[in-house]
Amino acid sequence: MNREDFPILDTSIIYFDNAATTMKPQSIIDETVKYYTEYTANAHRGDYDNSLIVDKKYEGVRDLVKDFINANRREEIVFTSGATESLNMIIFGFMANYLKKEDEVILTKSEHASNILPWLILEKNIGIKIKYLDLDENYEVTYDTLEKTINSKTKVISLAHITNAIGDIRPIEEIGKLCKTKDVLLVVDATQSIGHLITDVEKCNIDFLTFSAHKMLGPTGTGVLYGRFDLLDKTLPICYGGGMNAYFDSKGEYELKPLPERLEDGTQNIAGVIGLGAAIAYLNKIGLDKIHEHEVKLKKYLLEKLKTVPNIKTYNNNDSTGILIFNVGDYFSQDVAIFLNQYKICVRAGNHCAKILKEALTVTNTCRISLYLYNTKEEIDKLVEALMQQDKLLDTVV
Repeated sequence: MNREDFPILDTSIIYFDNAATTMKPQSIIDETVKYYTEYTANAHRGDYDNSLIVDKKYEGVRDLVKDFINANRREEIVFTSGATESLNMIIFGFMANYLKKEDEVILTKSEHASNILPWLILEKNIGIKIKYLDLDENYEVTYDTLEKTINSKTKVISLAHITNAIGDIRPIEEIGKLCKTKDVLLVVDATQSIGHLITDVEKCNIDFLTFSAHKMLGPTGTGVLYGRFDLLDKTLPICYGGGMNAYFDSKGEYELKPLPERLEDGTQNIAGVIGLGAAIAYLNKIGLDKIHEHEVKLKKYLLEKLKTVPNIKTYNNNDSTGILIFNVGDYFSQDVAIFLNQYKICVRAGNHCAKILKEALTVTNTCRISLYLYNTKEEIDKLVEALMQQDKLLDTVV
């Protein structure tokens, strides 16, 4: 699907690591380069033509993001360096002042490090309690288990919409309704879902949402923090400087700007934000439903083809996403990845930034294939051909 739009694919690589970052279509590359070659200027700083062009494009992307996730107000959209910074802003800028000792936060052991480590720090600093939701036999979150886990001390549920290791789709709309009835805040890490599934923060009663541009065809170093306005307005900056203040003096008096500028200190990644806007336009043109359908069909094909390969163990066959983790016999996952690289096949090996998932999965490292719109059945066939040569694996890596 649309492979001709991606110049890097002309190098004959077979790229199966889309959960780590996605390839970039030419239109997004061009839009990003234009900022550097045609109208470079800072945002919200100048009164000359180029600066005004930048302001219009930069703020225009805020409106695009607002519509893309169905937020109520453009002020609810904050640009960040990525989902990691966005989650840290939520946890240390809002939750650190909202939560009290013994308050409970529900996570899962399949969350990305960015949605666990900041909570661990908050647990040590103020004494909140982290409760890890039990996963079912497919390592997935079920609504019934979550409903039974919530109690009077539960204040926050923080989950990925799609996990980057298991690839399961969480029932966010149902969870959002539950949170609303229980007066529990819902934080959603949409990094793995934003370029694959339609996101509706209003319909799903999401209080905070985060994602990164580079996992939805956009540039690296750019992300989004969405927050419901009444909550975001209580979020304190975790970094202070130019661009986010209205006034300060030597007597110690200062005034910060209103949202969203208050949370966008310094010079933002302007080219990245403009590239994010181009990525949203590109995805809207294709349609997220078509992309998801393509990925699901490819994964079914992949699973069928892998049945013909000896010594393959897969762990998440039932998830309706393009993510599959597997191992080859007793081979170390990184050795398998190095072996596949000889065929120009790119897969991820390791724990996929979900270091405590091993407690549920009972295996420390796996190989991961993550599919996207430009992957094909022919590429899967080449993967299977390579895995059929696994008897040569040790000769390759030694």
